[in-house]
Amino acid sequence: MTDASLPQIAPEELARRLDQGERLQVLDVRAAERVAAGRIAFGRALDFHALPGSELYRLPSLESLHLDAAGPVAVVCNHGNSSKKATAFLRERGFEAYSLAGGMAAWETVYLPRALSPTPSFEHVVQLDRVGKGALSYVLVSEGEALIVDPSRHVDRYAAVVEHCGARAVGVVDTHVHADYLSGARAAAGQWGVPYYLHPDDARSPYDGTPGRFDYKPVTQGDGIAVGRATLQVEHTPGHTLGSITLVSEDGLALTGDFLFVQSIGRPDLGGQSEKWAKVLWQSLEQARQRWPGDRVILPAHYGSDLERRADRTVAARFDVLAATNEAAAIQDERAFLQWIADHTPVFPESYRTIKTANLGLVDVSDADAEILEFGPNQCAIA
Repeated sequence: MTDASLPQIAPEELARRLDQGERLQVLDVRAAERVAAGRIAFGRALDFHALPGSELYRLPSLESLHLDAAGPVAVVCNHGNSSKKATAFLRERGFEAYSLAGGMAAWETVYLPRALSPTPSFEHVVQLDRVGKGALSYVLVSEGEALIVDPSRHVDRYAAVVEHCGARAVGVVDTHVHADYLSGARAAAGQWGVPYYLHPDDARSPYDGTPGRFDYKPVTQGDGIAVGRATLQVEHTPGHTLGSITLVSEDGLALTGDFLFVQSIGRPDLGGQSEKWAKVLWQSLEQARQRWPGDRVILPAHYGSDLERRADRTVAARFDVLAATNEAAAIQDERAFLQWIADHTPVFPESYRTIKTANLGLVDVSDADAEILEFGPNQCAIA
């Protein structure tokens, strides 16, 4: 079987089918350490298997893989090359195997747009789910004007959503300077000729105070960002970063960035000042509990698993439900909260320092380097 005739499955198709709850088998033939760094972990009915290709070909039989010969198998490697050999190997033994086109590198670029219910202010609220990273970004449309919030570097994905909604972009916002992925906000703002909004406390390096090299429109507590007939109010919610903001609409949507997730909270150590920022994070959480109404709908910038999804597959929660079920948000004592953070914060990912510095315009990153730096699920939440 030649490469040209070998059956393949596009990463977007695999993601859609998994998202719809279809039972699909995935066989990852990468080295064990690569699988541990990041793998396909998406969909309620995913049946995941892993075995390095070098070991696969030495098996006397395939029984130990526990693959169902009656069901399809998507074979995964780094860039879609080694998976072709493994796919041919499985097909010769009667399996309905498909090579994942582009491998994990392509999987990391898949975005699934999901429409949330319209509100009186917004006729379109679209949550873009970057499934390989568990990263969420948003397109909000009011009277034909679109605001893009927390976009990743693949700007064409957002342009397609804006066009599909029959809108034109009027602004781009980063709720904070990201550490787990390269932001597309500045590039999008430049491409569309619209403002790039950011809190000024995030416009400099947290590591040494070096100012970022980019133009932006500063927004702080109490400012409003107009889009169509809607106005999003800026609430300063620092702790994950010093300039973290939450965008709140008149009709109860709250885009919390990495301040507050459905089942966790943003880690305060990514700027190298964990103890100081953890206390700031506690203050932001206390203010939210005192001031935010229970029916406010939290729309975060990340998720950790499918357990954080609603029935419609969007990631969102009412604030009163979140405050009762989110372990971190439910802690009522500051000392206990700070101890919980100290006990649960994962190891600092070294690539995050480079990503954050690049997002400040202080270093340039090639596409090849971006693929390496961004690889794997986000680690912005406290586990």
